[in-house]
Amino acid sequence: ISNQIDTISMTKKIKCLITAGPTREHFDPVRFISNPSTGKMGWNIALAAQKKGWDTTLVLGPSELPNIDGVNVVRVVSAQDMLEACQKYFDDCNILIMSAAVSDVRPATKIEHKAKKDEIDLCPKLERTPDILKTLSKNKGDKILVGFAAETHDVLNYANKKLAEKNLDCIAANDVSAKGCGFASTTNSIDLIFKDGSIKKFPHAEKAKIAKEMIDFFSSIFF
Repeated sequence: ISNQIDTISMTKKIKCLITAGPTREHFDPVRFISNPSTGKMGWNIALAAQKKGWDTTLVLGPSELPNIDGVNVVRVVSAQDMLEACQKYFDDCNILIMSAAVSDVRPATKIEHKAKKDEIDLCPKLERTPDILKTLSKNKGDKILVGFAAETHDVLNYANKKLAEKNLDCIAANDVSAKGCGFASTTNSIDLIFKDGSIKKFPHAEKAKIAKEMIDFFSSIFF
């Protein structure tokens, strides 16, 4: 797999930045655009990284998951919030694992109070949210960037496109339409794709098990 990554001394504690969960893009204080992500995959990756001894920060979108002892958990709501939190910790991290399901669009305007029925715009104007990975990758340096591609069809093709466009070292592709692999599931199945076309498969298993195996694998090839 890649030889181009400089080895980090084992005496240095690995600093890991992880994102997880959905974002919410509000129309008003009670209505928003979002998705069904619960953050379980990224949360388990953060737990596995902490157990590995890594200095771990988890930027977590709206989720009922608890904080993790020994992990710096930063709770955010919107894509803009998540970007700003990531920018705060990115410069100092060795590896970013971007598993969050970030909303792609947001309302162009937000009403500050709960809108009444006759105030609701039936054709609201939308705008794109910031592309967090693409923004951060402009200052990649020697950091390891790991993306996630949750797709419902043509999974490997879309994942490879994202891998190239966002200057990633690898991307975790998973078919969220497959049984036991969707949002909110406790299990998953992941194909980890690298720039050279090689693939490391993590077969269907509990997300906690996959998370541990992923962190062990990253540790062995990158650090």
